[in-house]
Amino acid sequence: MVTHTLAGDGSDESSEITKYQKLVLLSAFLGWMFDSMDLNIFTLILFPCIKELIQSTNPAEIAKIGSLVIAIKLFAWGIGGVLFGIAADRYGRAKIMGVTILIYALFTGLSAFATSWEMLAFFQALAGIGIGGEWAAGAAIIAETWPAKNRARAIQVMQLAFAVGFFLAAINNLLLGEYGWRVVIGVGIIPLFLTIFIRRYVKEPERWLRVNEERKNDPEQSSNWKIFSAIFSKPHLKNTIVGVTVASAAMLGCWAGLSLLPTWIMQLTTAAKAGNPVSMVSYAFMLMMLGAFAGYVSLIWLSDFLGRRKCYFLFWSLALVSSLYLFTQVNDIYTLIWFMPIYGYFVIGGFGTFATYLPELFPTRVRGTGQGFCWNMARFLTGFGPLSAGFLIHSMGSIPKVAAILSLFFIVGLVAIWFGPETKGIPLED
Repeated sequence: MVTHTLAGDGSDESSEITKYQKLVLLSAFLGWMFDSMDLNIFTLILFPCIKELIQSTNPAEIAKIGSLVIAIKLFAWGIGGVLFGIAADRYGRAKIMGVTILIYALFTGLSAFATSWEMLAFFQALAGIGIGGEWAAGAAIIAETWPAKNRARAIQVMQLAFAVGFFLAAINNLLLGEYGWRVVIGVGIIPLFLTIFIRRYVKEPERWLRVNEERKNDPEQSSNWKIFSAIFSKPHLKNTIVGVTVASAAMLGCWAGLSLLPTWIMQLTTAAKAGNPVSMVSYAFMLMMLGAFAGYVSLIWLSDFLGRRKCYFLFWSLALVSSLYLFTQVNDIYTLIWFMPIYGYFVIGGFGTFATYLPELFPTRVRGTGQGFCWNMARFLTGFGPLSAGFLIHSMGSIPKVAAILSLFFIVGLVAIWFGPETKGIPLED
């Protein structure tokens, strides 16, 4: 039997997975699952929530204000993710993961008490700061504790949590929606208790501890500015640019349409007299997440079989086709519901492609900063998607037409991915 340190550094190539590695994966999975739940709860309750807060029944006005709130949240997400990425490199993966979960849970719960859309936007922005930081810390701690041959699969298992969290948000809305949107979003405070588990049981990875000890011996290199500026130095600049571009293209193409879907589904449901519009939104998103779950599962094997770049190109090419079909060919609620698993498989499941890729682009000393910057700068830029979508709908009046136009952002990533390195099977650098 191979002997492991408690916080293994991920360099061991034994087929045996340690208890510590399983614990790390569980904590990162739960953190990202609740992250996704709290992120997506508002998307599901957007229509009734904004309708009440602005006292309007005009779908275009509701979509405009709702998109503005989402944009503010995404901007905050991007800022928080970059800052907490640096903090994860400086102070530790497990510690920062716990802090970010505490922040997003607390302010998602407080959103239930908003009395105006501006107050809601403020609470959602603060929640977004925590949501943005959690992924960078979680992905980094997995990358640094799991061996190279299992690393991509472990990160994909963590990424599965996004679909599970979105599914939980949809179930929450389905079961509690009749009691009002405040009850639904108030449930978002539950992840707060996960921080107790993380602080007590999850230790920092040995790889990070070793690098951090070396950094302490060189105070100049341990400053926040030195850590941040390193990802723009010659060895890492190209990877930073590629990472930001491929993540931004995917998120911009996805989120513009995703933020508009609930309002469009409600419009189609009402027009067809197909039942409760709120329930129909939940059903649609649950089916979408089932498709996303299947996408993440398939990537557990495809990432290693095809390589990181080919996987990205395959999934986001088909995401583009799926989006254009949905927003140009579908015009009734029943066809939309049928198509949701396919849409979710590529458009949401595709996020697993760069979830694996980004942590492998940077060495341990700047991994949290580098992957956090790429992921969350993409989130920051993505804020312009819902923001522009809201204003375009206000002027054009067609939700699917605007969503189809904005899905063309996927093309940028399909080109940019070939300028980055192939990281499949390459050991992590310290």
